[in-house]
Amino acid sequence: MWHDSRRNFLKLSASGLIATGGLRQTSLAQQAGDRPAPLAGVTVENPRLRVPLSFIIDDSTCLVNLNKFSIPQFAEAWGKEGNFQQDWRSWPAEIPDSFVRKFGEWSAENGVKGKYSIVPYPACVGRMDRLLPGWTRRELDDSLKLVRELMLPNWDIHPEMVTHTWVIDTKTGQPAPERTLDYQENWNWTNGRSVDELADYMSYALQILKNAGLPCEGVTTPGGFAVRVLPELSQATLQACRDVFQAEIPHYFRHLYDSGEQSVAPRVENAAGLDTDDPRCVVSIVGCTGDWTGGWDCTTRGDVDRFITADLQQGRMVDVIERGEPACMVCHWTGIYYNGEEEGFRTFQEVVGRLHSRYDHLSWMKLSEIARYWAAKELTQFRAPNSEQSNQLSGGHVEIDAPFATPLFTVRIATLATRFKLTSSDGKQMEFRRVGNSNALESGCWLGDAESAVVCFDLPRGKSTIQLL
Repeated sequence: MWHDSRRNFLKLSASGLIATGGLRQTSLAQQAGDRPAPLAGVTVENPRLRVPLSFIIDDSTCLVNLNKFSIPQFAEAWGKEGNFQQDWRSWPAEIPDSFVRKFGEWSAENGVKGKYSIVPYPACVGRMDRLLPGWTRRELDDSLKLVRELMLPNWDIHPEMVTHTWVIDTKTGQPAPERTLDYQENWNWTNGRSVDELADYMSYALQILKNAGLPCEGVTTPGGFAVRVLPELSQATLQACRDVFQAEIPHYFRHLYDSGEQSVAPRVENAAGLDTDDPRCVVSIVGCTGDWTGGWDCTTRGDVDRFITADLQQGRMVDVIERGEPACMVCHWTGIYYNGEEEGFRTFQEVVGRLHSRYDHLSWMKLSEIARYWAAKELTQFRAPNSEQSNQLSGGHVEIDAPFATPLFTVRIATLATRFKLTSSDGKQMEFRRVGNSNALESGCWLGDAESAVVCFDLPRGKSTIQLL
């Protein structure tokens, strides 16, 4: 994702497509697809009654300091109408692996999870699966190994299309010869493109990372990529991620809202085949902040207070966490490194410290984990077969039919029962253990009050039953 300070999007802003912080539209145009009928008295809550938290890192890749090489290409595409005055020649060509290790180790120690882009062919410098001119093959291999071993456990890997600059001809593997905005990934190339055309392009990006040994369940859009073909973007993501990686629940990052009351909950789209052996959906992950860490081009300083103030009472993260929606912060790797000053990293460290100081009910999750949970949350069917109406809860058990499995599935049931037993389709049974407060809620536990009970369990795919005893 790009933001106004990054894009110099005067033309797109005038058209009403871009606003501060990213894409902002009242209708995002994608199709929701199928949904099961709700069951009164049963509500899916956040996992373990906690608020999901995630950190979305854009513009990252192995070794290459993307903004140094991108700016002259942006300037060429915009011509006289552009305004790229950054002193990019003085910037370092590399964001070293030593910084990746420093950041990754600190994040692991503090429980941070999220998404980390690997641009497959960054600014046309070189390909992650072949050669990176300016670095040795051993250096590239070591960098990829570091991502696999240090980052993968806690971070999803996304391609940010292919180059983040010039469009690649997927038949030749070469940049298109035209040097205009119509052939920049970040601007006009996607206008009017079909699902198949977008899926072909995404598949090319995904295949490079697959060749490099990096698994992907989702993609990130650079700049204005697909801003005018949103339904096609959603369908193409589903198609490409399933084709290249056989991803069960593909997801993508395109949208963010950095202020206001607009929901930032994930959007489960194009759901189909829920009662078949091949259920399908794609999940749009929505960011909730602008890049207030250090900016993409290292021309602005971080602003911790915009995330959460020093007194821990205000800020965008507070707003979103208080309403219980997943709070996905957004940044650019180039600003986290900040040409060696590490401005964005310090800002982020302070934000994490403040959040952990105020809240004890946060759950750091990768984007794929959030996507999986929300797919299960919205697409799992609940039934009460002993009730007079199938969508009303009154019997002694609840039948569950889940197209997707997910851990820590947390369900509130309007019941005064004091014992609960889960039986899966293979005959396995588990009786839930009662806990005294939400902080103790784990898989296999339940928590009750005067009106309802909350049960937490690892949801199996297919049919299962919760007995109310």
